[in-house]
Amino acid sequence: MNIFVSNLSYAVTDADLCELFKEYGEVSSAKVILDRETQKSRGFGFVEMPDDEAARKAIAEIEGGEFDGRTIHVKEAQPREDRRPHNGPRGNFRRNNRE
Repeated sequence: MNIFVSNLSYAVTDADLCELFKEYGEVSSAKVILDRETQKSRGFGFVEMPDDEAARKAIAEIEGGEFDGRTIHVKEAQPREDRRPHNGPRGNFRRNNRE
């Protein structure tokens, strides 16, 4: 199961996230998401656990708890939605320049 973890302290590393969830079962991967330009934490991450039962237990017990001085939020990750390009048109509109 893929787990979304938010409101992380900016000091939390992949290893810290892995250690937090390892207490509940095997962790396939743990990744804190970094800003592309600054390479600093964006304050959220993802944890992958192969055992769904262990993952659900981790979600239930960690959600709303304190980690590195912050109250974190934990839930099952949702599939990423298709997003329109950032540099593309923002809508299908036309300007009418009548006077």
